[in-house]
Amino acid sequence: MKNAHDIIIKPIITERSMDDMADKKYTFKVDKRANKVEIKKAMEEIFNVKVLKVNTMNMVGKVKRMGRYEGKRPDWKKAIIQLTEDSKEIEFFEGM
Repeated sequence: MKNAHDIIIKPIITERSMDDMADKKYTFKVDKRANKVEIKKAMEEIFNVKVLKVNTMNMVGKVKRMGRYEGKRPDWKKAIIQLTEDSKEIEFFEGM
């Protein structure tokens, strides 16, 4: 099994993700190879919360240009984690 800190990479802080926090939904960038079960176990282990459900999306990296040269940003995976009603909130997001 992978380390929980290798699965959860970083939180995604946007206006939409901040609005979803009222419904106990949190958005994270996760390892591309992780599945929903691994993401759920990693969240419960790191933040000591109860996860109700996990939605994942594979995000395609944008094509960028520097003059006549073209490159591509890497693909990545996004997970939206919904906590149960009786679960405590994630302390990382308090005060934002």
